[in-house]
Amino acid sequence: MATDKVKKIVIWAVFIFLLYAIFTDPGHSAGIVHNIWSILRSGVQHVGDFYHDILHS
Repeated sequence: MATDKVKKIVIWAVFIFLLYAIFTDPGHSAGIVHNIWSILRSGVQHVGDFYHDILHS
């Protein structure tokens, strides 16, 4: 059960780091979230375009 403790510690460490990053530089954090969202949106859009082209050709 030591892995459960390590996992819990790592999750808390990541959570605390994210809070620190957000509070110390919220503009930069917002830019990162915006870029990640743009990448995901673009990927989903391209997959949708691919299937649309296959089904309507």
